[in-house]
Amino acid sequence: MTAHTPAAPAEAAEPATAAEPVTAVESATSAGPATSAEPVAHAEPVTTAGLAPAVEEALLDGVSLAVLAHAPGVHPGWTLAELPGGLRMLEVRADGAPVEIRFSVPLGDAAGYWHPQGGWRRTLLADWEGRSRVSLVDGHAAGCLYDHGGATLLTFAAADPVPEAVLRFGVSEENDTHVVHLRLPAARQAHRILLVPRSPSVARAMRALRTWFDAELAPAPVPDAARTPVYSTWYAFNQDVSAAAVETQAELAAGLGCGALILDDGWQEQGHGRGYAGCGDWEPDRAKFPDFAGHVARVRAHGLSYLAWVAPLLLGADAACHDRWAACAPAPATVPGAHVLDPRRPEVRAHVVGLCVRLVRAYGLDGLKLDFLDQAMAYAGDGAGDVGVAMVALLTELRAALEAVRPGVLLELRQPYTGPGMAPFGNMLRSFDCPADATANRVRTLDTALLAVGGAVHSDMLLWSPEAPVEVVARQLIGALHAVPQISVRLDGLPAAHREAVGFWLGRWRLHRELLLDGEVEPGRPDELYPLVRASAGDHCLLSVHGDRVVPLDFSAYSRFDLVNGSDRDRLMVEVLGGGGRIRGVVHGPDGRIMDGPPSYLPEGARSLAVPRGGLVSLTITEGPR
Repeated sequence: MTAHTPAAPAEAAEPATAAEPVTAVESATSAGPATSAEPVAHAEPVTTAGLAPAVEEALLDGVSLAVLAHAPGVHPGWTLAELPGGLRMLEVRADGAPVEIRFSVPLGDAAGYWHPQGGWRRTLLADWEGRSRVSLVDGHAAGCLYDHGGATLLTFAAADPVPEAVLRFGVSEENDTHVVHLRLPAARQAHRILLVPRSPSVARAMRALRTWFDAELAPAPVPDAARTPVYSTWYAFNQDVSAAAVETQAELAAGLGCGALILDDGWQEQGHGRGYAGCGDWEPDRAKFPDFAGHVARVRAHGLSYLAWVAPLLLGADAACHDRWAACAPAPATVPGAHVLDPRRPEVRAHVVGLCVRLVRAYGLDGLKLDFLDQAMAYAGDGAGDVGVAMVALLTELRAALEAVRPGVLLELRQPYTGPGMAPFGNMLRSFDCPADATANRVRTLDTALLAVGGAVHSDMLLWSPEAPVEVVARQLIGALHAVPQISVRLDGLPAAHREAVGFWLGRWRLHRELLLDGEVEPGRPDELYPLVRASAGDHCLLSVHGDRVVPLDFSAYSRFDLVNGSDRDRLMVEVLGGGGRIRGVVHGPDGRIMDGPPSYLPEGARSLAVPRGGLVSLTITEGPR
């Protein structure tokens, strides 16, 4: 273990504390502002080089560390200890003061920086631009800097996922380094940061973090129903749902391989107009669902679990209960027509738990799709209490109450509240909305999976046009291959070829479910948007290809391969390693039809395999090299 108590920092203007809003600062040479949209609270230096100085010390693998306390006369100390499995634990003690932990890494061959709120911004940002505020229900204080070879240069994560935290990060133009400044609120205990030594890939480094969190956080049980394809009503119907229409889709979905159904927005009174002014009462619309409990029972009779959508923190002005709860919802939501109930109030938590329990009990539901929990961040940083702490209390009570009513209850959470801290509370972790975007579904599900603990990662709902070629349908399904697929089209309006494609790909997904969800997944560099994804377990390797990439087939490491063609070409370029050998193989088209097979012998080296776009080839090695 390394221990150190640094000397007092030089006298300088105090930086902002973690509880203060951090403001994006426009650069004089920039075309636009930083990513944060928070209001200006105080002037801050444009770059991190202008912040109060602090002594830097060597930490790990070329990473330097500086620690500041944001309280007069407090001089923090730190220790670094090795944990089982090779992780390091950085502990910073600051006598109950807010702290700022600064990491600095020489640029070297740095290529990108991944973090849970990164979205599409995953290349290197300047430090005047990189900003984020995180909490239990909005990301996680974690990040990974990596080089052009995919190897990591810095991987960290806050061990405590609950408190609100503020980060500045990016390239320091003045110092030729990449910096991460993490601001944490005052705490009685030491601030703990997990560090992963340099790793060959981002995914491998994140696996080490997930293993630690999995042992520490007691994730919620994940029943088999959380790991089965889902039919959702949202994109298929939006709010124009009815019992009869949903029951028609349920029967077809069950026949195609779905095991659960989610009734999304529109089932409730005033569920229309694509706004949220009617939210709060959560009573079924009797015109659409005259016998909601009977409807749920009829859907469940097809073998489907049934979940209903609810946004329990939203309160609309048109809800019958508005006047009763308005004083508990002073902050407007970022979605139209609603305010946000403040979860820090005990009566709000009791109300949310009660309404969710009532829905599950009264209508025989198997679970709930809990939407817009991140809206609680409307109260972040207001000085009246930590939102994350309140949400832990709420979600702990909620899960316990629901488990008492429905053991094995299904609870869907959605990006950005799918981080490690949510592991005890949900078992279905859905990626953020990306209708008809197969690329975004691939990227978001893989991003979610990098740091997800416990629950099964789900895709956003798949959407396509009934007039589309069948390979478009396959592309949507392939984009969701490395997660639990959710489908949301009107199945009774699809041509036969589309239904065949859905049935084939859901069947393939079920066949390889354990490999795809539980195997070792290596998606490559985040800034490249994961064009070649490998999932492996034992002697089996599945590779999904989403661009014109050469696919390595290592015959010395695996004896079975499945190559999925998500590219726009009717062939896959492969490079056989490990000596080559005789194979047995079959090629399927996008709708499952068997095509001309591959050659019976693949020598070492590069060659092209005829595989239609939206199709796949399965290979089994029958004999090693000649």
